[in-house]
Amino acid sequence: ALALLAEFCKARGIKPTILSCGMDLSTQTTQIENFITRGVDAMVVCPAESAGIAGAIRKANEAKIPVFTADIAAQGGTVVSHIASDNVQGGRLAGEYMARLLNGKGKVAIVNHPIVRSVQDRVKGFKEAVSKCPGIEIVDDQAAEGQRDKAVTVTENLLQKHKQLDGIFAINDSTALGALAAIEQSGRKNIVLVGYDGDPEAREKILAGTALKADVVQYPREIGKATADAVADYLEGKKVERFIPIKVGIIDQKSLKGGG
Repeated sequence: ALALLAEFCKARGIKPTILSCGMDLSTQTTQIENFITRGVDAMVVCPAESAGIAGAIRKANEAKIPVFTADIAAQGGTVVSHIASDNVQGGRLAGEYMARLLNGKGKVAIVNHPIVRSVQDRVKGFKEAVSKCPGIEIVDDQAAEGQRDKAVTVTENLLQKHKQLDGIFAINDSTALGALAAIEQSGRKNIVLVGYDGDPEAREKILAGTALKADVVQYPREIGKATADAVADYLEGKKVERFIPIKVGIIDQKSLKGGG
């Protein structure tokens, strides 16, 4: 995604400096402070923590540097525009697919990462969709920090706690792959899993007919282009929308095999 952003920035005459924080808040805060010191013309931030990054964004606001967020929203500070997948829609797609898998009835758990705004939106959409099926009950909602190894442990605990569990919604593919490992280790055969992101390994697991039945997919190329365009338009004095939603889709074994 970062490479795509760089490509589109250059196409619009913007010279990008792109850094990764490894999803570490303190590293990202330092990076933003350094960009402020350098006096950059604009910043695009993908928050490591939606609320935690607010202080650094406020410092950029005080320095009169326009801030944009991509993929993950900030909770605090002033942002010119937020460009991201429509995560509420994505959550709804996941919930609707889960409901079809379960024929409208069953017990479902969520493996969550609630400190991130995009994940909050995914879970909101998922809950909205399954709430339309009175036969589906969300029996648990546990955080695994979006990390594969923690998702293994969390899912093992869910499986021990709930002797009847029919489905799990995992908020990203690291979480989904960890949950899948725990399901396979448990020997439980009747649990279906829906993930989010469409990473290559997850696609392989879907194709292989595992418990991971579907993934909501994002379109990083579109996010990169829309972000670069928003920054360039703003710097050229044009009006920019506060939120620019990017469509999402869903993949399953049939679509991956070319069956639509």
